[in-house]
Amino acid sequence: MQCRSGCGACCIAPSISGPLPGMPNGKPAGIACIHLTADFACAIFGQPERPSFCGQFKAEALFCGESREQALELIAAVELDVD
Repeated sequence: MQCRSGCGACCIAPSISGPLPGMPNGKPAGIACIHLTADFACAIFGQPERPSFCGQFKAEALFCGESREQALELIAAVELDVD
């Protein structure tokens, strides 16, 4: 599955406990990463400083659903199950 253009749900919904460039304490769930651009793309995609968590997150129906809104809901639900 390909990432949905203009989505960015994976850069908003999950928490990231490790440091990110510009976010040394990680990122809480539901808060956009500072590297998420206005068109919902990752500004550091493909860069070596991109966190491994982000590189391991793959687009799949289980997380992405049928729309950006559904992806935000699905990833948030997984986040709640993990805690």
